[in-house]
Amino acid sequence: MASEAVARREHVGLRREVTVWGSFTWGYADVGADVYVALGLVMAAAQGATPLAFLIAGIVYIMVGLAYTEMAAAYPSAGGGHYFTLRGLGDFWGLVAGAALMLDYTVDVALFAMASAGYINFFFPAFREFRTTVGPFHDVNLIWLAETLVLILLLALLNVKGIRESSLFNSVLGALDLVMESSIIVIGFAFAWQPELFLHQWRTQFPPTEQLLYAVSIAVISYVGLESVSQATQETIRPATVIPRTSLALIVIVLLFALAFPTVSLGILPWQEIAAREGDPVARLASQLPMVGFLAGPMAAVLAATIVLISANTGVMGASRLAYSMAELGLIGEGLSWVHPRFRTPVRAVLVFSGVAAAEAVFAFLSGRRALETMANMYAFGAMLAYFLSTIALVALRIKEPHVPRPYRVPLNLRWRDVEIPIPGVLGVIGTGLMVLIVLYTHDIARITGPIWVGLWVLYYAWYRRRTGRPVWGSLPRDWDAQQLKILEDTGEYELLERFRIERMRRQQERGRA
Repeated sequence: MASEAVARREHVGLRREVTVWGSFTWGYADVGADVYVALGLVMAAAQGATPLAFLIAGIVYIMVGLAYTEMAAAYPSAGGGHYFTLRGLGDFWGLVAGAALMLDYTVDVALFAMASAGYINFFFPAFREFRTTVGPFHDVNLIWLAETLVLILLLALLNVKGIRESSLFNSVLGALDLVMESSIIVIGFAFAWQPELFLHQWRTQFPPTEQLLYAVSIAVISYVGLESVSQATQETIRPATVIPRTSLALIVIVLLFALAFPTVSLGILPWQEIAAREGDPVARLASQLPMVGFLAGPMAAVLAATIVLISANTGVMGASRLAYSMAELGLIGEGLSWVHPRFRTPVRAVLVFSGVAAAEAVFAFLSGRRALETMANMYAFGAMLAYFLSTIALVALRIKEPHVPRPYRVPLNLRWRDVEIPIPGVLGVIGTGLMVLIVLYTHDIARITGPIWVGLWVLYYAWYRRRTGRPVWGSLPRDWDAQQLKILEDTGEYELLERFRIERMRRQQERGRA
């Protein structure tokens, strides 16, 4: 009986509930919300050159976005960048990518729960300004910390309940946010934007090069989120069809918003006024709009509080699905892949990594007035390291698995024998590699905590693999073709399944003749 129970438990999988709109809003909730947090932080560093910082980061984002679109559509399996890296580069590098992404997701939960509470405090300035001393730590805002921990707890419970509820939550608020962000930008440019103020700040308030580089490395957090679309592919209906549409739409829309917000801001307010409102910069901007400012400010604060909260919700989902995938692939303990038989969600992973996010929030608040910046530092390190490995994996998979059907292919390829090397993919490797170096050079906290985090994961991984008799530096034997057949069959992508079978047979016949 016990073995039957185990067998039933092992066959409980994730439920496919995410639609086209749901997939889009999973990504938009994560990427679109980032500007609500990044605007003030980037403005404080880049000053009059803030649009340039967002543009440089955006170019890297386009390369990464195209790479993710191709791989998520071709390999619709939970795990995202970690799965692509493991499949392209092997188990060890898959573990490193997974560790980087786990840092990113847990920081995402902490950072955006903090930001949501920050926008709520737009209505309670006393809460926003509250500071006290806790032992050796000064300027600690315990009220803001308590709000953040309550929000993380609520999100953990929501994700235990199920992906349908979580996706619906994102979909409704994502639509409202699109309308709100568009309104602020259109009204701002039409009725309040002063070209002379923008040009004056651009010409006279340009930061030193090192400060601009730091701003670029913070601006990249505005574009972190495509990974969450990949994480949900195993729960997405017809992912090979849906993912390219949603990912490409996200790339364009998010880039436009990320460039428009700093541009309109610098034409309405001095950069110092946005930078001073680290917790609620978009609400401050909206409150300055003519005619509607008295209403737009509070409305933007309410909507920002909700949209950044759904970004935090996306982080909880991403962390739990990533842990599920890593456990399924033998990188971490199998207990974290356990799926609740009723809710069909990885409950243990949800609770464990929500707890980690709560601990990170406490760590950030103990750093004093730089709580948000502390989280942004760690966020940038995790994202850039994972993106660096994922873009390498794109090139590696093009070489190793040219026969896998790709519903979307990164354009501009160089042909070498029967392999096509994507030029944007190679540029993505270079761009994200430089970003990792910039983060390590300019971020005091990420330079220390980031490598320590990854190192601890590697130590755990070595212990776990030795204990279970698996290779530490090598990879487990896997039949990727058989897995691809199963993935395509499970997702109902029968046309791709047939194309894959035909191509696989053709290659086997060619090898036989050779």
